[in-house]
Amino acid sequence: MMKKYIIVGGVAGGATAAARLRRLDEAAEIILIERGSYISFANCGLPYYIGNAIQDRDRLLVQKKEIFCNRFRVDVRTDSEVTAVNTENKTVTIRTGDMAYEETYDALLLAPGAQPVRPAIPGIDNERIMTLRSVPDADRLRQWADKYEGSGRAVVVGGGFIGVEMAENLRQRGMTVTLLEGATHILAPFDTDMVKIMERELVQNDIRLLLGNGVQSFASQSDGVSIALADGRQLTADFVVLAIGVRPDTAFLKQSDITLTERGYIVTDDHMRTTVPDVYAAGDAVQTRRVLSDDALSVALAGPANHQGRIAADNMTGRDTVYEGVQGTSILKVFDLTAAATGENEQGLKQRHAVYHAVKVYPDSHAGYYPGAVKMALKVLFDDRGRILGAQAAGYDGVDKRIDVLAAMIRHGHTVQELAELELAYAPPYSSAKDPVNMAGYAAENVLDGLTDPISYEEASEMIDRGAVLIDVRTHDEVAAGGLPRAIHIPLENLREHLHELDIAVPIIVYCQIGQRGYFAERLLKQHGYTVKNLMGGYMAAKDALFSVPSAETLIDDGQSEKLYDGRSTAFSRLETAQMPSAIEFDVTGLSCPGPLMKLREYMETMQVGAVAKFTASDPGFYTDSQAWCERTGNRLLHRERKNGLISVWIQKPAAVPAPSGIGEPAKDDKTIVVFSGDLDKVLAAFVIANGALTMGKKVTMFFTFWGLNVLRRPEKVTVRKGLVDTLFGWMMPRGSRNLTLSKMNMVGMGTKLMRQVMHDKNIQSLESLIQSAQAGGVHMIACQMSMDVMGIRREELMDGVDVGGVATFLGAAEDANMSLFI
Repeated sequence: MMKKYIIVGGVAGGATAAARLRRLDEAAEIILIERGSYISFANCGLPYYIGNAIQDRDRLLVQKKEIFCNRFRVDVRTDSEVTAVNTENKTVTIRTGDMAYEETYDALLLAPGAQPVRPAIPGIDNERIMTLRSVPDADRLRQWADKYEGSGRAVVVGGGFIGVEMAENLRQRGMTVTLLEGATHILAPFDTDMVKIMERELVQNDIRLLLGNGVQSFASQSDGVSIALADGRQLTADFVVLAIGVRPDTAFLKQSDITLTERGYIVTDDHMRTTVPDVYAAGDAVQTRRVLSDDALSVALAGPANHQGRIAADNMTGRDTVYEGVQGTSILKVFDLTAAATGENEQGLKQRHAVYHAVKVYPDSHAGYYPGAVKMALKVLFDDRGRILGAQAAGYDGVDKRIDVLAAMIRHGHTVQELAELELAYAPPYSSAKDPVNMAGYAAENVLDGLTDPISYEEASEMIDRGAVLIDVRTHDEVAAGGLPRAIHIPLENLREHLHELDIAVPIIVYCQIGQRGYFAERLLKQHGYTVKNLMGGYMAAKDALFSVPSAETLIDDGQSEKLYDGRSTAFSRLETAQMPSAIEFDVTGLSCPGPLMKLREYMETMQVGAVAKFTASDPGFYTDSQAWCERTGNRLLHRERKNGLISVWIQKPAAVPAPSGIGEPAKDDKTIVVFSGDLDKVLAAFVIANGALTMGKKVTMFFTFWGLNVLRRPEKVTVRKGLVDTLFGWMMPRGSRNLTLSKMNMVGMGTKLMRQVMHDKNIQSLESLIQSAQAGGVHMIACQMSMDVMGIRREELMDGVDVGGVATFLGAAEDANMSLFI
């Protein structure tokens, strides 16, 4: 007897199921109902069509309706919507235009997909505020991108995959792009330490990134949209893209007997069956389970949707095919960077109180001696038995194949021991004899065997606060390019000679550039009786952890594209690549730090005075390391640029600097201010002077110590682990500038309120406004590390844009100043 199958939804899971059904049952009647005008289109490619990376619109249409109908003999009904399902009578109600009718079925597959979330925010019903889910959506957004290419202002709301892709593609069209995310970080599938790599890539490509900030309302303007943010700021855009998530498109099922979750997802079993006989479901609208843990999970990914559609078709035709679950394998392009994840992340594991371990390595994408090798960050999570639970990676090359290997290992329940044993394809242009996934396996094996105790940067900071010693085992060249505060420098090669200087009763944390030499040092010290932990990922991981998105207060909504990274303007950025003088080129790609710096010093010593050298490196740290090296050595940094994961740096060798004679000596007219007081009136004076100096073109450094540190504290409570005394200190001291009081005539706070009111009435800038102006103007704010230790203040409690340093940092700035104030 001929069977009749009806499929609701014709994009990923639905179209796959229809083709599979025909291959399994040539005699069946198959009806595919799609609400939109297109079936089987490449919705994952829509952002790249808007960004003009995909120029031919037809390439988005994977299967055209006419070809699909003829090839598979499927009755495809586009522009038709299923409005109701009667499972008792086995009918669906379909609306096409003004006509409604019913169709019966023997087996029904629900693959309606999901719809973009469009919350009830005041002013959201505006033609300039759009979502992206379909081809018509993409057509509309592309028209706006075409209109404002090169000079427009776009705001993307939502930092998920679609939001990040849209931000990148609109930036590629030459627009000023602001990406708003209500959470503290973008891209929820990634752990915080990994997602900061992606955030840095966005910032370095001039995306204005605002985190922990939501939209309160929209308002129409004559030439755009005004956006009121939760923190009180206002943004203006020519158009807005909403990318704040999706919801299952299952409203038509609420009156049926089919079980839905609270959020509207269709509940399915391991055969993609719903709770009603002969009704199946697949794709973005279903709830299935996670591989390994059996937790309920819903993901909006094309791969699982197609897989589920195929399995549903098998079981609709009487086969017995099991869906083993979803693991959420995903990958994302963030400008030149690739980021990928599979399986569980740390947040999910902590939520279900799972016991797990983590390793993080920074291997090369292929053999380091072959040109073009670049570093990647690779993180693997595993349990006490070694079973791999999840993995994340970020880098400029080779990320995709490593995450695919790890995804396959997770799918089949393999362990880190087996990861270490994998025999993978190797040739110098493609990998190393020990592939990055092998390296992660070796590191994880060492953890399980008790050979190493890796520690994250956050955990290390807490240990140092409690008295642990931090030892930097890198070379002198590496340390010259930057290091962690409070570290003792003992190169690995000299460590044995200094053992007698270390207290065996004091815990030690060792670190190198990426973790490998730190492990060597850890093993050496442990075998001499010391208690040692190795900073996981070394200095590279610490730099990732320390990266913070530029403060929202430093962003000026003037419609102009701004260089946000590093926060301060630098002379070298004024020269474009095309303006560079003739240079001698040196290729230091494939070398890991300190290799590029060592070669840099070696080559610069051979250069003639006035000559320009261009260095090309693959080590991501070379971008900042080269600047630090030039600042310390007196060489002139002309220009830096990133392209396709490579760093190019132009450096000019200067003439020898003559000894100071008073004549021709560089003018020292910087200003330095020590802010010791935490009184409102005195801090006001400090910032008035600082802003005044800025208007005269002076460089200003402000060093906050003891009570002055309270100015820099975040106003909100920040949860950090502290001892009793440190906690009491924090409780008794004011948090942030708004809680400061007058030094005289405070009168239990009344005087302070009167002072602020008078300033407001007389249109005098508030302290908070002066602080924002100082930051925007480039004032270098330094929090005294020693005072922070004494007063129990942690880095996490400080506002954005503040550096932490010691007295040497201040004295270095004072050397170039002709005025130092103590307030």
